[in-house]
Amino acid sequence: MNDPNGMVYHDGEYHLFYQYNPFGDKWGHMSWGHAVSGDLVHWKHLPVALAEEGNLRIYSGSAVVDFDNSSGFGTNSLVAIYTGHRESSTSERVEDQRLAYSNDRGRTWTHYPGNPVLDVGLPDFRDPKVFWHEQTKRWIMVAVLPMAKKIALYASADLKRWTLLSQFGPAGAWKDPIIWECPDLFSLEVEGAPLERKWVLIVNINPGGPAGGSGTQYFVGEFDGTQFICDPDNSGEAIWLDHGSDFYAGVTWSIVPDNRRILLAWMSNWAYTLDVPTGPWRGAMTIPRSLTLRHTSAGLRLAQNPVEELSILREETALVFSGGSFTAADLWLFQQGALNELLDVEVTFSEVFPTAPFVINIHTGAAEVTAIAIEAREGQLAIDRTHSGIKGFHPAFAASCRHVAPLRIAHGILTIRFLLDTSSLEVFAQNGETVLTDLIFPSSGKRSIGLSSEGGNASSLPRVERITIYKLRSAALDQ
Repeated sequence: MNDPNGMVYHDGEYHLFYQYNPFGDKWGHMSWGHAVSGDLVHWKHLPVALAEEGNLRIYSGSAVVDFDNSSGFGTNSLVAIYTGHRESSTSERVEDQRLAYSNDRGRTWTHYPGNPVLDVGLPDFRDPKVFWHEQTKRWIMVAVLPMAKKIALYASADLKRWTLLSQFGPAGAWKDPIIWECPDLFSLEVEGAPLERKWVLIVNINPGGPAGGSGTQYFVGEFDGTQFICDPDNSGEAIWLDHGSDFYAGVTWSIVPDNRRILLAWMSNWAYTLDVPTGPWRGAMTIPRSLTLRHTSAGLRLAQNPVEELSILREETALVFSGGSFTAADLWLFQQGALNELLDVEVTFSEVFPTAPFVINIHTGAAEVTAIAIEAREGQLAIDRTHSGIKGFHPAFAASCRHVAPLRIAHGILTIRFLLDTSSLEVFAQNGETVLTDLIFPSSGKRSIGLSSEGGNASSLPRVERITIYKLRSAALDQ
C-alpha cells in the first residue's frame, strides 16, 4: 500500500482508501484498497473498492458526500474522484480525472459511464482533491501538474463538467528533479483566535524532502473561490509538515464531525520503500493527526498531534516520574526495565538552555538504540537511527540515518511525545510544532528508555518535570 486516498467521513464511518496492489507486496496493479473505522484507531478491511481494469490504473484521488445530489448519482451518494492512468503499447501514457459512485456506504461502486470528466491530454496530471466551497456554492478540484510543479484549480456544479479557475506555483521546493504530487486545500481556524481563519495548501514532493527522497510541504494564504494566494512570509523556502524520512502523500479527511481537520500520510519513502524488510505486508500509514494553525515567531505554522482517540489503546496504569534532576530521571527509567514494543511516552523538560545536547535513547537489547537528540544551542531536534537495527537492505536507507528539524524553545520549557511501534517512531515536540516520522527495524522484543548527555555536566543539564509512559495494546488485536 502507499498513498492514502478518498478520505471522507460518512454515516458514522471514517473511510480510508489507499493505493494498493492486490497481487503483491511491491508497487503495481494500482487499485483502491478500502478500510473503515468508527474511531480512527480500529480498522475493518473491506474488499478492493476500485480495481485496475485492463490498461487503466486507479491512481490517487479523493471522495465526497453529494448531499444534494448535484451529480445525479443519488442524494447522499459517495462519489470518488480519481486519476485514471492509461498506458498504451507504445509506452505513451495519459492521465485524466474520473468518477465512481456508491449508494451503499462505499461497499460497492459504479464507474460513471461518461468518464473521463477532465482530460487535458497530458501524461502527468493527477491526484484530484475535491471539496464543496460554500461561499461560491460549487465543487472545487485541486489537481497537480507534477512536472510543471503547479497546482491547477477547477470548479464544477455537478462533479462532471469542470472549468479551469487558476494555477499556483512553482513555489517552495520545486527545482528539478522534484515533482509535485497529492495536493490538499482547506480552511483552518487559528489557535486562540476563533474568528481568524486561513487557507492551507499541502503539496507533496519527491525527491527533495527534508530528509532526502519524499516529503510534504505546505503554504498558508487565502483562497477566494478562484485562486490561492500565498502569504508573503510563506512564499520563500519550503515549509515542511514533517522533517522525518517517512512521511509522504499527507492529506486530510473531509466532513469530519466538530470541524476537526485530521491528516494521514503514507509512512515510507520512495527512495527505498520497495525493499523495506517487512512481511508479508509492505507499507503502512502514520497515526492520524489533528491539525491546528499556530502563531509562531516565524509566522503561522501548522501544528499536529495524534488524534485523541488513540488514548483508548493505553493500558489503564501509566508509569509516572513526577519530577527531579536529569540524573534522577535517567535512574528511574533504568529501574523500569524492559517495556512493551508499543509505547506512548510524554516527557517535559524545564531549564532547557543553549548548552550541551541531551538525548532520549530508545533501546532494543544491548546493541540497538534509536536516539532523539535535543540540541538547544542549534535550535533543533534530531532522530538518529544509525544504530536502530536493520539498515543495509537499501543504500538510500543506510545513508539517511540522522534527520533534523527546527525546534523553538520558549522560557526553557520543552515537551516531547513519541509513539513507538514495532517498526516506526513518530515524535511530536512542543505540542506538535516540530514533528519527525521515521521507520526503524530493530530486533523484536522489549524496549527500554534512557537519558544521556553529549559532553554536558550536571549543572548544565535540564530538569525533568515529568515522564509518563503508557504501554499500548495493538490496535490490530484490540478488536
